[in-house]
Amino acid sequence: MKKSYVLAGLALLIVGACVILGGVPELYAAVAHPSVHFDVATAMTMALPGLPHSRRGIMAVRAETPVDVKAAIEAVNKAFESFKSAHADKEKELLKKFDDVVTTEKMERINSSVGDLQKAVDDANAKIAAMQMGAGGGTGEVRDREYTDAFRAHFRKGEVQASLNKGADDEGGYLAPVEWDRTIVDKLVEVSPMRQIAQVQTISGAGFKKLFNLRGTGSGWVGETAARPETNTAEFGPLTFTPGELYANPAATQQMLDDAEINLEQWLADEVETEFSYQEGVAFVSGNGTNKPTGFLTYVTGAASAAVHPFGAIQLKTAAAVGAVTTDELIDLVYMLPQVMQQNARFVTNRNALGTVRKLKDGDGNYIWQPSFQLGQPSQVLGYPVTEMAAMPNIAAGAVPIAFGDFRRGYLIIDRTGVRVLRDPYSNKPYVMFYTTKRVGGGVQDPQAIKALKMAAA
Repeated sequence: MKKSYVLAGLALLIVGACVILGGVPELYAAVAHPSVHFDVATAMTMALPGLPHSRRGIMAVRAETPVDVKAAIEAVNKAFESFKSAHADKEKELLKKFDDVVTTEKMERINSSVGDLQKAVDDANAKIAAMQMGAGGGTGEVRDREYTDAFRAHFRKGEVQASLNKGADDEGGYLAPVEWDRTIVDKLVEVSPMRQIAQVQTISGAGFKKLFNLRGTGSGWVGETAARPETNTAEFGPLTFTPGELYANPAATQQMLDDAEINLEQWLADEVETEFSYQEGVAFVSGNGTNKPTGFLTYVTGAASAAVHPFGAIQLKTAAAVGAVTTDELIDLVYMLPQVMQQNARFVTNRNALGTVRKLKDGDGNYIWQPSFQLGQPSQVLGYPVTEMAAMPNIAAGAVPIAFGDFRRGYLIIDRTGVRVLRDPYSNKPYVMFYTTKRVGGGVQDPQAIKALKMAAA
């Protein structure tokens, strides 16, 4: 154990020294060596013990904040200083009309390293957000012990006690206990960026309808004794959010269930969370609304859902180039959003596009991207938080790679109460299938609160 901590400390010192001294090529040469790479990976794991590892399985959110996250924040700031130095060298080369491939490679490697370090900090921030929303099952108290025990028996043997069949229907479906359902929801909060920034509404019916005031109330000036004719009355426009059904269908052999060598509830929760989080991530951004949420990018001007909302479409700022964005275009995007909605506004983009934005400067030569400076704080662009969302498009002709706005006001996620599990030991022997479903919907509730940047057409 002492040897592992010594190696971890040495590895972190090597990383920090290389970054501070600008010796990034030496750093990457060291990382390229397998044994050193192992030590660096081990060091990062020790530095950020609360972050996800590569192995599968549910990981409980720790009640305390990992102390060494502070070191990661310091590392990302030091790496960003090295990036600025390398980027300055590249700009000098371009002014001299000389493009050194080595300098370009060095800059891109540092840029990627900054992204990796910031991603580690963002992951820690996501765990904090999930913990604040109740992740990890709270205190661990089981609210319905008898029903939970019956659920476990149903996992292993398909047993359903007659007195506890409140979650069982004629087809054998079983409504998951509150604690297990909460495990799934909390894990989705942790891994789904949209659930962290959007409004989430739990419903118990088949859908959710919202009325929007289209205004139009009339008024006028009158004298003391003049007649007061009827004025126009405000109109309301309805919008219905209908949840689609999200499912996963993992399998386990009957022998595995009989021997109970694994925590079955944990295993199933992991399988379901992995699939649900991926499907949700795509749907909240670009879903077509057919048996799934309607992604917010489908509401932009000219897209499939542009005419759906009573308030109209999400406004676009069109970039001048096909494959590049400018600082001025991002500033224009910020000022397109009404001032009253800017307090909780943020940028949303994927990692590739953020790597491009990281190179941009303002008129005074300052980089518009800034790393995290304290725990719980994301990186910023133009002073606004940034949320990395993998489902966002890359910068390409006609794509919409960057959005800006108050997503809690702009996007609504609908969760239909309850996760249902159908145990099927017959369809795929010797496997027992666990057909698990959850009804989820989503859509834009206020297109005025979101703006987007669209790249020029090819």
